[in-house]
Amino acid sequence: MKKVLELLLCILHPVAMVLIWINLAMRTDLSLIAKLTWAIAVVVPFVPFVYVLTGNDFI
Repeated sequence: MKKVLELLLCILHPVAMVLIWINLAMRTDLSLIAKLTWAIAVVVPFVPFVYVLTGNDFI
């Protein structure tokens, strides 16, 4: 049951990613390069899944 809960939490990553992209689009204090860098950096969804599926627990 704990592993299922952890995998469900990993699924929240795409929601957070979209919210970050919306926030970046609205910000005026960042340059285009900084916005693109952050937009690319948040696209790493496999990290939480790999961590959980390899037997590590974060809860």
